[in-house]
Amino acid sequence: MEEIKEKADYCLNCKVKPCSNKGCPLHNEIPDFIKEVKEENFSKAYEILCTTTVLQGICGRICPHQKQCQGSCIRGIKGNSVDIGDLEAFVFDKAMEQGNSLSKVWKQEIEKNKKNLNKKVAIIGGGPSGLTAAAFLVKQGIDVTIYEKYDYLGGLLVHGIPDFRLDKRIVKQTVDNILDLGIKVEYGKVLGKNLSLDELEQEYDAIFLAFGANCSSKMGVEGENLDGVYGGNELLEYNMHPNYEGKIVVVAGGGNVAMDCARTIKRLGAKEVKVVYRRSRKQMPAEDKEVEKAMKEGVEFLFQNNIAKIIGENKVEKLELIKTELVQKEGDTRLSPVNIDRSNYVINADYVVMALGANPEPFVKDLKLDLNKWGNIEVDENYKTSRSKIYAGGDLAGVRGTVAWAAFSGREAAKRIAKKLKEA
Repeated sequence: MEEIKEKADYCLNCKVKPCSNKGCPLHNEIPDFIKEVKEENFSKAYEILCTTTVLQGICGRICPHQKQCQGSCIRGIKGNSVDIGDLEAFVFDKAMEQGNSLSKVWKQEIEKNKKNLNKKVAIIGGGPSGLTAAAFLVKQGIDVTIYEKYDYLGGLLVHGIPDFRLDKRIVKQTVDNILDLGIKVEYGKVLGKNLSLDELEQEYDAIFLAFGANCSSKMGVEGENLDGVYGGNELLEYNMHPNYEGKIVVVAGGGNVAMDCARTIKRLGAKEVKVVYRRSRKQMPAEDKEVEKAMKEGVEFLFQNNIAKIIGENKVEKLELIKTELVQKEGDTRLSPVNIDRSNYVINADYVVMALGANPEPFVKDLKLDLNKWGNIEVDENYKTSRSKIYAGGDLAGVRGTVAWAAFSGREAAKRIAKKLKEA
């Protein structure tokens, strides 16, 4: 407790609040909740956070804080940033310990909003975006049912983030806290198999699609269809790893999925794990602390390198890499990697993991919805798709790939849906 008090006291309670207004995708009222922590008003601190987020225990632990809230902290200009993530996680843990649930915090508002409102919404997908949308719709007095393909909720919070980075007990606490609002759930429901979008349109006043985009992107290089080439997202989701004992594994990518894959594979006994990233360490989207942990665990990093070719007869045997230089292209403020001619070299490899981003599953093309050039569902400023009753958010709609951004899209879509239904 003393350590938490020290971290809270370190906050300057800035009036401009760059941590909230600039850094946090959800615009959590960060100085306000920290002020309550300073005064040991933990219930009030939790209530403040509940106005903008329902994933306090999650975001407090796994958000890329240095690239978001803590990266905008005034304290960080001349020293260390305030440990905002630790304080947010503490507030959630304290609320759960004291039985201060969402349903208690929002009880009066839900009862007030329910009066004379007989609307219901279906949510497909129970990950960060779907769970957040469900909670904020219920807050507006709307009846909600989540349709989930697995027999659990949480999505990538369960199957996409390893246990060593996020304790699944926290995920369960978060999910239970949200479901306690009175949300119904139908498990084992898969679009195109035992769930029809057309039928849901007839039954519900609105539908929110939030089942994510978890098909790993490819590089388009020779040999990427050989045995031994895997998608990072699928490895984490289905946990169907090959035997890595004594093997050399190369992970392509620079985000947290790449770090999670590299650290998981190293823990599963790989002799060597190398991360190939075409930009510099400074440009990596993964948070510094995740990169540092991977390095401490023995993962090797090949910065400013690109995979040029995957070599092998039927399975991966070697990789041809090419070095890159960072140049500023006309009209671009960011340095871009460009392959250096005749800098190619070959390394041994047994497996290659592509962790370069993700795309929606192929069946999305059959949903009779407009898609953008990347294959994501096209939505307008209200998260509405080309079908008037259907909305979409999270990775599926091309929202930036962090939990906080997915939650933001779920919350904002819920607001737009509620407004529309109340006007109807």
